[in-house]
Amino acid sequence: MHMYRIPPDTRVDLSDWDPRDRSRFDGGKKASKAVLEMLNGRLRNLQELLYAEGKHKLLIVLQATDTGGKDGVIRHVFRGVNPQGVKVANFKVPTPKELAHDYLWRIHQHTPGSGEIAIFNRSHYEDVLVVRVHELVPQDVWERRFDHINAFERMLADEGTTILKFYLHISKEEQRERLQSRLDTPEKQWKFNVGDLKDRALWDDFMAAYEDMLSKTSTPWAPWYVVPADRKWYRNLVIGTTLVETLTNLDMAYPDPEDNLDEIEIV
Repeated sequence: MHMYRIPPDTRVDLSDWDPRDRSRFDGGKKASKAVLEMLNGRLRNLQELLYAEGKHKLLIVLQATDTGGKDGVIRHVFRGVNPQGVKVANFKVPTPKELAHDYLWRIHQHTPGSGEIAIFNRSHYEDVLVVRVHELVPQDVWERRFDHINAFERMLADEGTTILKFYLHISKEEQRERLQSRLDTPEKQWKFNVGDLKDRALWDDFMAAYEDMLSKTSTPWAPWYVVPADRKWYRNLVIGTTLVETLTNLDMAYPDPEDNLDEIEIV
């Protein structure tokens, strides 16, 4: 899925990226279910191999506007994986304890260990997005954080972590429809947050912030992928395929068994 990968030092204009693109799979929503099921099976096997080998680490970063589909990706793409080897970290408003440290302190403790997959539902990128748009820190503060983040991710990569970052790209109209659906559906109303409307009013400011994020922090060691996300099924196929390809390329193997196992008889 390299067509969605942002090359380093590329200036991103999100208006050039179609959130309804489906060019890599023309089978449609109905046919996508079988493909996703196949990807789920391969991902389960690869995750078990990753855990058994205990050498590699995989960090997955999900960023999106409100209703962008981060929870849906976790629910559908990772269906059936062993929770012993996969952990999800959600980064909401920092606690007083977290605010007493540098902004990356709360992030680092959730990075994956050997044999693990860690999924960040939002991430350290909130500190160049929300804090920028809502003017929570001065410009000179959030601007220098791009270099901090690149260095932080480079350190993780140098220590053996494979990093994949997905920006779930939806249109403003698609967000409107999803927010309206939450408002109109009793079973979804618990998801509706009036504060989301305030962020929606700042749509252009957030798009500018996302464009800077993608342009300045897509690196060889931690690339960004702009995932067309208006179609949920296509979003899941793009991410599932990228994960399977990445894990396959790690060329993992199960550990060698202990010696003389063929001589053991269990009675």
